[in-house]
Amino acid sequence: MSKAHKSQAALDFRQAEFVTSAARLNDCPEDSLAEVAFAGRSNAGKSSAINTITGQSRLARISKTPGRTQLINFFALQEQCYLVDLPGYGYAKVPLEVKNKWQKELERYLRNRQQLCGLVLLSDIRHPLKEFDQMMVSWAEQSGLPLLLLLTKADKLKRGAAQNTLLKVQRELKDVPLLSVQLFSSHNQQGVDGARRQLSEWMLEPVEDEQGDLSD
Repeated sequence: MSKAHKSQAALDFRQAEFVTSAARLNDCPEDSLAEVAFAGRSNAGKSSAINTITGQSRLARISKTPGRTQLINFFALQEQCYLVDLPGYGYAKVPLEVKNKWQKELERYLRNRQQLCGLVLLSDIRHPLKEFDQMMVSWAEQSGLPLLLLLTKADKLKRGAAQNTLLKVQRELKDVPLLSVQLFSSHNQQGVDGARRQLSEWMLEPVEDEQGDLSD
């Protein structure tokens, strides 16, 4: 996977702005140098996480209806970096044919988008590591793609219970390379700074020039 060469130490996520929605891989922005994609089951808190990380309440749509995100949505940061909101996976009230098409395009993006340099997986802390989560972890591991697993809605559990769940998930995934797990809450901002640091690190990681050896 390619990564952009940048000189600055961190991205200003508050500058994020919606650019386009892509129904197919070919519709993705051509000027992108680095992208971090957000994936998660429907109602895992994906849109809320994007809004919280960018400090914008309405950047990504929030809906109480599962499966509202039907397209691959791109939000531009400075230096041709993008946050990417992937279609939610779950029990959307749409025909099976449409749902299958979403998943096909999602898989094409994850497997073929060269600018993709990291994946953020959102998993509700009350129901962690469901089938879709396990599938995404396996896919990232097989692809050698760095993965940040955010256990969302951490404020819904007491502190001790949240920490116990975090430790349990970390133990279960301890053999997966390039993976880190964090507690996250859009409600009280828990884990936001850590997520921003990780995303900046991924997208700003320098690579050698064309005459050198690529780091990836």
